[in-house]
Amino acid sequence: MSNLKAKFLEVYSVLKSELINDPAFEFTDVSRQWIERMLDYNVPGGKLNRGLSVVDSLKLLKEGGELTDDEVFQSCALGWCIEWLQAYFLVLDDIMDGSHTRRGQPCWFRLPKIGMIAANDGIILRNHIPRILKKHFRVKPYYVDLLDLFNEVEFQTAHGQMIDLITTHEGEKDLSKYSLGIHRRIVQYKTAYYSFYLPVACALLMAGENLESHADVKNVLIEMGTYFQVQDDYLDCFGDPEVIGKVGTDIQDFKCSWLVVKALELSNKEQKKLLHENYGKDDQECIAKVKELYNALDLQGVFAEYESSSYDKITKSIEAHPSKAVQAVLKSFLAKIYKRLK
Repeated sequence: MSNLKAKFLEVYSVLKSELINDPAFEFTDVSRQWIERMLDYNVPGGKLNRGLSVVDSLKLLKEGGELTDDEVFQSCALGWCIEWLQAYFLVLDDIMDGSHTRRGQPCWFRLPKIGMIAANDGIILRNHIPRILKKHFRVKPYYVDLLDLFNEVEFQTAHGQMIDLITTHEGEKDLSKYSLGIHRRIVQYKTAYYSFYLPVACALLMAGENLESHADVKNVLIEMGTYFQVQDDYLDCFGDPEVIGKVGTDIQDFKCSWLVVKALELSNKEQKKLLHENYGKDDQECIAKVKELYNALDLQGVFAEYESSSYDKITKSIEAHPSKAVQAVLKSFLAKIYKRLK
């Protein structure tokens, strides 16, 4: 494990200890143990890319200058706020989607004696974020900007989730409601803001920058987030479940996936009919027919082409940025996701 990851996990233990001993609530041993188990199960289990990116980005913005111990701790704490936000979204998302596995283990609400208590756990995860920010950033000149940033991004993500959920209802009635434009909006709001823009925005605030003067950075990161989600949609169907840690269910869940949107765009009348008849059915035969159609339309080739042109377009946008330090941050993000397998 890298030094940074080990340090990052140490900060998690500190934050967790502060939260389960928060003087604003009288914890019993039972409630304290519940929160601790819930946090350990849901917060640190992923790849931690979003959180670690805050620290990496701050280092790059300081152009080789070493971070002080305080800066390392604080950038880790902000990174964990993003991981907490992610955990909150995923716990509730899994309930809404009726999912079974997450990160290679059963979803939290699927565990014995958890069930719908998980909905309240999601709310608690959300409420931990301002507790962490208050304790560690209250005296910082950018404290209000941080609160504002997290509120803004949560607002955008929740509305992205809403478009996703209601579009799925529409799509169930009429598959042709799914389009690239709709897919892009869902992705931008549901994923790109919190996964890509938020970590860099946190680092920019810590580096003393004004976010309003970095609209171009936001745009590049949203592009990257869109590309990342298209990869996710692709891996849901063509990835190895052993590698990605979950079995893809986009086809039977009627998701407005990039693959189905592309298939609708490329298929003839007969193929469209096949899609309409089989997409969104939780039946292995129907799923196999959709996958066969995806192969007949060579969606793997179409994706490879999309991946290559997206990479070129994003690289050009990054190289147009006047600051070499900002370029380095953006390039490090792109390098992490380009041609990923999980």
